[in-house]
Amino acid sequence: MAEGKKAVFFGELLMRLATQRCERFVQAREFLIGYTGAEANAAVSLAHYGMDAYVVSVVPDTEIGQACVNYIRQFGVNTDYVLRGGKRLGTFYLETGASQRPSKVIYDRAHSSITELKPGMVDWEKVFSGKHWFHWSGTAPALSDSMAATTKEACAAAKRGGLTVSCDLNYRRKLWTPEKARPVMTDLMQHVDVLVGNEEDSAIVLGVAAQGVDVAKGDLDAERYKDVAAELHRRFAFKYVATTLRASLSASENGWSCLLSDGQQYYLSRAYRIWVVDRVGGGDAFSGGLIYGLLSGMSCQDTVEFAAAASCLKHSIPGDFNQVSREEVMALVRGSGSGRIQR
Repeated sequence: MAEGKKAVFFGELLMRLATQRCERFVQAREFLIGYTGAEANAAVSLAHYGMDAYVVSVVPDTEIGQACVNYIRQFGVNTDYVLRGGKRLGTFYLETGASQRPSKVIYDRAHSSITELKPGMVDWEKVFSGKHWFHWSGTAPALSDSMAATTKEACAAAKRGGLTVSCDLNYRRKLWTPEKARPVMTDLMQHVDVLVGNEEDSAIVLGVAAQGVDVAKGDLDAERYKDVAAELHRRFAFKYVATTLRASLSASENGWSCLLSDGQQYYLSRAYRIWVVDRVGGGDAFSGGLIYGLLSGMSCQDTVEFAAAASCLKHSIPGDFNQVSREEVMALVRGSGSGRIQR
């Protein structure tokens, strides 16, 4: 069961500067500050569900670095393994879109503290002692060659320690090219038990594409992604493959469902129609829900339903973190999705 389970999350911590009221960057005279990171987002989800979540990262030894740590710690995430070093915290700017105008992200992550992390600088044996799960995403090795090597070191140590290793492919074209990503990520897959991706990630990063779908038009066929999952199992021997299926009707309205495969059967979640408040972090919320379900011993169907419902709810919450409880997720899983006011 879930009690006593512990998970480790490795990746960059960032400052998020977001425009307010759906303003454009050129309009904005103020930005709302938050702190985030793909893996930290998933860690916060797990902490909200009552599991122990640990973040491994690097922040500068400044007040800004400490502000970031303080922000994440308030949500119950353990930050004991966040190192101090380097000169700056990575930043990204978010312009929230609406209707037919998409959201935009501008990264300012070059030479951030974690890019200087090298193999041998983290005591992975100590980090993984007594832990059960290790999660990272494709943004970590994308940051620098030394981070790619450190991610590989961490994965190998986690496997030696008997942890389950999960990876969200999380491809970001503003961080690296497909030509750079594919050999690095393909090599890392030897250590991965649970693979998470969206509609496009496996095609770009691992060369396994769904046929006859048009992601840009929101034309998705879950059957095609069953074929993708089967090929990924065949090539890499993953234990589980999970895919989020987002039908982007507009920046404000999305269709949302998720697929999970154990190599033998396929499990498709309920489909949701979402009016988007903030979609950033939606995939990380799915990862957090998936990890919780699998660590808790839920069935595959219950796991994908929990993860899909959790990520659905995240779209209603400003900021990157999915600040909902297990009980709220379960209420949606059971069908309470009308949004009626609770008094």
